[in-house]
Amino acid sequence: MNQERLFKVLLGPHMTEKAAVLADAKNQYVFKVAADATKPEIKKAVEQLFDVKVDAVRVLNTNGKTRRTLHGLGRRNGFRKAYVSLVEGQAIDFADAE
Repeated sequence: MNQERLFKVLLGPHMTEKAAVLADAKNQYVFKVAADATKPEIKKAVEQLFDVKVDAVRVLNTNGKTRRTLHGLGRRNGFRKAYVSLVEGQAIDFADAE
């Protein structure tokens, strides 16, 4: 995988309370990913960027919420996220990733 595609696959970490609990309890990390990203691409991108060993990748599509606005119904954009499980003993520290 070339460097340009590597940076386009992972859009950033998805930090929520659920993601924090998963990182502590199950050694899983959540990332927002590109709409056309595949599991093998996500695995390679995480391994190369963070220098860790990935055990498994689960991907899901999140639909945007419907919201009422002054002009009728509107819809937020949906996104795709990946749950990345690391091999035991490995961890990602987002503060040191830069």
